[in-house]
Amino acid sequence: MRLRALPITLALLATLPAFALTPVAAPAVQREEVGNRISENIPAPSAELLEQLNRYQNTRGANFAGWSGNDAILVTTRFGETNQVHVVRQPLGMREQLTFYREPTVAVQAQPGRGGFVFGKDEGGSEFWQLYRYDLATREAVRFTDGGRSRNEAPLWSHDGTQVAFTSTMRNGRDSDIWIQTGDSAPRNVLSQGGTWFATDFSRDGRKLLVTRTVSINESYPGELDLATGKLEMFPVDGGKAAFGPFRYAPDGKGAYYTSDEGTEFRTLRYHAPGMAKPVMLSENIPWDVTGFDIADDGKHLVFATNEDGIGKLHLRTLPDHREVALPELPVGVIGGIAFSPDGSRVALTLNTATSPSDVHVIDIAAKTLTRWTQSEVGGLDTSRFVAPSLIRYESFDGLSVPAFYYRPANVPAGKKLPVVIQIHGGPEAQAFPTFSPSIQYLVNELGIAVLVPNVRGSAGYGKRYLQLDNGFKRKDSVKDIGALLDWVASQPELDAERVGVFGGSYGGYMVLASMVDYADRIAAGVDVVGISHFATFLEATEDYRRDLRRVEYGDERDPAMRAFMDQIAPLNNAAKITSPLFVAQGANDPRVPLSEADQIVAAVRGNGRDVWYLVFKDEGHGFAKKSNADWFNAATVMFWQRHLLAE
Repeated sequence: MRLRALPITLALLATLPAFALTPVAAPAVQREEVGNRISENIPAPSAELLEQLNRYQNTRGANFAGWSGNDAILVTTRFGETNQVHVVRQPLGMREQLTFYREPTVAVQAQPGRGGFVFGKDEGGSEFWQLYRYDLATREAVRFTDGGRSRNEAPLWSHDGTQVAFTSTMRNGRDSDIWIQTGDSAPRNVLSQGGTWFATDFSRDGRKLLVTRTVSINESYPGELDLATGKLEMFPVDGGKAAFGPFRYAPDGKGAYYTSDEGTEFRTLRYHAPGMAKPVMLSENIPWDVTGFDIADDGKHLVFATNEDGIGKLHLRTLPDHREVALPELPVGVIGGIAFSPDGSRVALTLNTATSPSDVHVIDIAAKTLTRWTQSEVGGLDTSRFVAPSLIRYESFDGLSVPAFYYRPANVPAGKKLPVVIQIHGGPEAQAFPTFSPSIQYLVNELGIAVLVPNVRGSAGYGKRYLQLDNGFKRKDSVKDIGALLDWVASQPELDAERVGVFGGSYGGYMVLASMVDYADRIAAGVDVVGISHFATFLEATEDYRRDLRRVEYGDERDPAMRAFMDQIAPLNNAAKITSPLFVAQGANDPRVPLSEADQIVAAVRGNGRDVWYLVFKDEGHGFAKKSNADWFNAATVMFWQRHLLAE
């Protein structure tokens, strides 16, 4: 059975606003350019620090990418600089590397019934992924997309492995259409209705395709496409608006399984067939989101995962009667991709815990056993020293209960107050999980810094109301959640409210900047990674194919009232209030949050006489995918915290 891929989902020289304060002479900039790295005002990491970090930075995990027949699995794991595809043929067997690229492989999908897989690869983090077919017999990869400035993602195999559907911007560079490639033929465009579309399942005979049009994380529309006639039938949605996950045909082809929050707070797993007055709700007694599911090729079982307050739970049902089947107990952690073996007898999944990197496990349904197939490295570190977080909740300004994961250093001397780093996730429609993080473990174990990872309002995983509490004009309410967390820190006797740093990437980078504006006297330092400094300039410069999707979340900058609001809350326009030390890191090829967002906030803060560390990698995009780059950034970040949170 195929593993379902989730949608993978420029430079603008901005001037300071006319009402900015008279600039103060900026500190001198010490610039260093080495290879693809440009760093400004960042001291060179010491050999001692690099040596200490080395073991943490050499941890790695393995992620399940599909079954290669009944007796082997595909995994992605880092070898050298980036994640590549490997095959593993037995539990804890050797990992045979199949791809060898400087850029990471993504969206790997095993080809059903045949020896191969499809994968995506971009250049320098541009996210203009091109798709390739890999033949295990010849060990050759052949690109089948245009190789140009198109973005190609979410490949989906037909059940017989002869066709692969995918989402692409090849037609006009803006709309994400559905295309199909067969054999050695050129891809053909099968759905071009405008907007963003994804294929979710082929019918068993390969003649029809279930599809979804995505408007936002809160709004999507499912339908069925007849590949012979091109006829598209959209399914009705109760209330006119809901969020839908993938649709999958039932084994008999007469109905479909899908996840949706239609009429509910959470995304529940449902079954619906023609003639039914309402769907059968398979997870209605679980008040959490269903994050993924798979159906066995033999039609006997369905497996699905739920996200319960950040912890993954696995559930197995018989088909067609939906009877629950007992499973072996899983370690407490986060569940990644899940898929049945081709014969339906086993289920493979990725499991990540707070104290262990991602690894692949396989469940034998009949024997009810759990077998570990990969054992990933932890740099030779003593795993017993790794810290698992506790889940706390704190009350925000309006009474909202906000969850956060709290990593507390062990063996803290009595009376000692710990410095704190608040790490804020991006999205904003994402969720922080208690997954393994070598950087967090280093901060906790080696530096004695407590780490708090909140899921502020607007995060996924806590229901659709919670998800929408930061939209549009409510944007600053999520920043107030950080203010409430600062209050919580001040109330904890073991935490030092005078030494609090903030760290975040993408939207989390905006949150870092906004928090440094609003709580300048309570934040000692901040690290902004690929962050937004002004929503209007961001929306004007982000890639065309994603602009409308982001307007749904952030607001439309073309509307005068929204533009005025964006001007009012922009960290760029409030840069004079950023008085604590700032570190900005950015990928030059970022298609989501372009380099200009970093350039302009660095210039503005420096223009107010403040020193800023600035780091740019010319071969990266929205984050740092290459190990050497990530290592250098991590070392610089540690130095930044040592200087501003630990120095006496």
